[in-house]
Amino acid sequence: MIGKPIVIVGCTASGKSDLGEAIAERLGGGGGRIMAVDSMQVYRGMDIGTAKPDTATRRRIEHLMIDVADPWETYSAARFVETARMYLVSPSPNDKPLVIVAGTMLYLRSLMEGMFEGPGADETLRAELTRRAEQIGAPALHAEMAKVDSIAAGRIHPNDLRRIVRALEVYKLTGTPISTLQTQWTREHPAVEAVYLGIRREKESLNRRINLRVKKMLEQGLVEEVRRLAEDQRGGGISEEAASAVGYRQLLDHFARKCSLEEAIEQIKIQTRYLAKMQRTWLKRWPPPNTVHWLDAAEDVGGGELADQAMTIVTEEARSQKPEARSLE
Repeated sequence: MIGKPIVIVGCTASGKSDLGEAIAERLGGGGGRIMAVDSMQVYRGMDIGTAKPDTATRRRIEHLMIDVADPWETYSAARFVETARMYLVSPSPNDKPLVIVAGTMLYLRSLMEGMFEGPGADETLRAELTRRAEQIGAPALHAEMAKVDSIAAGRIHPNDLRRIVRALEVYKLTGTPISTLQTQWTREHPAVEAVYLGIRREKESLNRRINLRVKKMLEQGLVEEVRRLAEDQRGGGISEEAASAVGYRQLLDHFARKCSLEEAIEQIKIQTRYLAKMQRTWLKRWPPPNTVHWLDAAEDVGGGELADQAMTIVTEEARSQKPEARSLE
């Protein structure tokens, strides 16, 4: 049996969850567990729009790092790693093999390679930077960041306000560019050894899958789910982090009469395609520390068929696996 975690990467809607479930069920010794590395599946009540596994699947296969926070809470990569790392660093001898389904690449990289020692959040400074972005626009704030950290500016999209604000926050608090502080991501050896599997689909095929996913989410009641979250005032309402999720942000704008429902739905499709593009960029700029075994999938190929190829790779990795493993410590 393989001791290393199995990590599944790829774009949103590519079929990572289906493949993860198929692999978990085929692993020996009673099957495996799945860890969702996803910045939005951590929130309770955000089920349809984050494509969480349904109740029956979660009864059949143990899932970790899902529903660990309320939607009015602030959540971060640091908080995720603090909780999730125990499953990698100190697993119990009786623990089932771990399959990691990676939806948020920043969270995955932080989990597998460690967090940089940056300053904590300064809410006053963040609010000030956010107000400036509202006045001059995120691209203009990005240009300001580029003057003090050109490396980070090359990595961060001009419309990615959260990361722009964080980079400026770090610089203003420390006087050091965030790209300089992120030295743990240049280490020769990864903190956690893993077997990486990637799903690769043609762009047009993926876009059709995205459109079908959005349609299915709407049929399942996405509009009602977001409305329910918006009207739930426990904890002061939905947090800015949770509200930024694709699907939720656009429908919240619709509820605020900023756009029609049809416009919101079209924006959900557009922003999901953009998310897929960002994930592709992440994987190009950050080749995972171990070789990714890419599985090329035709449009109608699902997790079950891909699992046959994946298990051949996993079996070969298990045969060649070294007895020792690095940890995060």
